[in-house]
Amino acid sequence: MSALVDGFGRTVRYLRISVTDRCDFRCVYCMAEEMTFLPRAKLLTLEEIAMLSQAFVELGVEKIRLTGGEPLVRNGILTLVEKLGSLAGLRELAMTTNGSGLVKYAEELRQGGLDRLNISLDSLKPERFKSLTRTGELSQVIAGVRAARRAGFTSIKLNAVLLKGRNDDEILDLVNFARDEAVDISFIEEMPLGVISEHNRGETFLSTDAVRSTIEQYYQLLPTTESTLGPSRYYRMVDSPSRIGFISPHSHNFCDACNRVRVTAEGRLLLCLGNEHSVDLRAVLRRYPGDIERLKESIVSAMKKKPERHYFTTDGEVQIVRFMNSTGG
Repeated sequence: MSALVDGFGRTVRYLRISVTDRCDFRCVYCMAEEMTFLPRAKLLTLEEIAMLSQAFVELGVEKIRLTGGEPLVRNGILTLVEKLGSLAGLRELAMTTNGSGLVKYAEELRQGGLDRLNISLDSLKPERFKSLTRTGELSQVIAGVRAARRAGFTSIKLNAVLLKGRNDDEILDLVNFARDEAVDISFIEEMPLGVISEHNRGETFLSTDAVRSTIEQYYQLLPTTESTLGPSRYYRMVDSPSRIGFISPHSHNFCDACNRVRVTAEGRLLLCLGNEHSVDLRAVLRRYPGDIERLKESIVSAMKKKPERHYFTTDGEVQIVRFMNSTGG
């Protein structure tokens, strides 16, 4: 059984796995303030996640990213990192985190085989950060960024979702923070996942073109072909090692080069972030425990369902009812 190729000739080399839908933050663009989470029995076990990961790697996946929710609130996450970090053929193991647990876990994550960290950071103003995350403490996240650097992580990227009128006045502050900390940063257009009441997505939408224009008033941005297998389009500055990335699902659709699939915390294989095409891999895992060949057959067959593209709009209309915390970042 060979590489995963969809019906449009794109090869899947990158898997994002949500290890939990739970999170210690309640970010306004990610979930509602009052959430109902999955019963724990519906979540994939650590052993099931490890088997899924092995199957995907044997099918040619080179990079796995652990997401959530917040992956560091999942019991046993360090054990899982160690298992995946030892998978033969896996070139990179990464994690997206809100950073709140990194002071505690950064050292063990690095020793366990984690290669790369993406840390969400949408504001450098403590009160605004609290407002955007509803529960988060900015000082804890900044301490987490620095703990990751001390632990030896050399591939750290900040992720900032910008909302017009909420935090778009901090673009340069976030760039300068990334420069000072010698880390990369990506600016992300808000994605219309889940019904929220906290703000109107159409009114707060900010294109990455506008963000880039603001940055270029202060720093010359040099385009680069560098890639981490993800959707960021990277630029460099002449006087800093920090890269600036832009993830633009609305304004610069990147579907033609999509090399990614996602597995949700309950084991649904999502073939596209912006569509509901999915396959229940948990059912395969539990009906045929230990049968990795049957699991691989199900994954290969699922590639036929991968759509050509998503159709996000900027008018605030919700195209997908599931929240980002259940999808995985």
